[in-house]
Amino acid sequence: MDKLIITAAMVGAEVTRETQPNLPITPDEIAAAALACREAGASICHLHVRFDDGTPTQDRERFRETIAAIEAKSDIIVQVSTGGAVGMQPEERLQPVTLSPEMATLTCGTVNFGDEVFWNSPDLLKQFATELKRYGVRPEFEIFDAGMVANALNLVRQGFVEPPLHFDFVLGVPGALPASAKNLLYLTELLPEGATWSVAGVGRQQLPMAALAVTLGGHVRVGFEDNIYYRKGELATSNAQLVARVARIAAELDRPLATPDEARALLGIQKR
Repeated sequence: MDKLIITAAMVGAEVTRETQPNLPITPDEIAAAALACREAGASICHLHVRFDDGTPTQDRERFRETIAAIEAKSDIIVQVSTGGAVGMQPEERLQPVTLSPEMATLTCGTVNFGDEVFWNSPDLLKQFATELKRYGVRPEFEIFDAGMVANALNLVRQGFVEPPLHFDFVLGVPGALPASAKNLLYLTELLPEGATWSVAGVGRQQLPMAALAVTLGGHVRVGFEDNIYYRKGELATSNAQLVARVARIAAELDRPLATPDEARALLGIQKR
């Protein structure tokens, strides 16, 4: 197996300080959280940003400030979100890509998202893939449902994305594919040879999905974006606490952790 890549999704667009008091919001808070996650074993920081009042934003300058703060403290890979928050327009969502980060997410289809709809038409997928290529950004295909894998591979066949290919299965979102061992195995079987994958289990499914990924040779995403609890009824004290738990599981299973530079090599990223 490859060394394990742990992604820390520390902020998201939906979690609030009212539900998780330890949520990092300001650039300095996010940078400190990214450093703590790096020290706990993470090699990728999946990045959403907020204004100081907690409002989610895709503002280019807020991303610039936050990325600079992260890079001043750590060598962790910064992977910006192009999903933003449900309802944001494409041009708004694409703002951080113009900063040429090392990675960005590329959601591969439209999906029900709780009581809302996360809209990603075929033309929008091509637009996003074109912009990622233009700015030299390595995409992570974000997969909420099985049909999205086919959409991603269509982008590859049409020349919008070039290998190596990396997928992240986000399982358990209400309205999308549930988080189960059967569904995870099915998704992995759809991938072409040589592709890498990670899994993000939502809520209480974060831990079992992470443990499965470690044993199956995949990679893991954890953090407050997907889950705010350490165990039932007990809020996590930090994103790093969730990262450290996966690191301990990996150690027990003799699966070494990838450093950021090792993750770059696995994912085909040229260090900036």
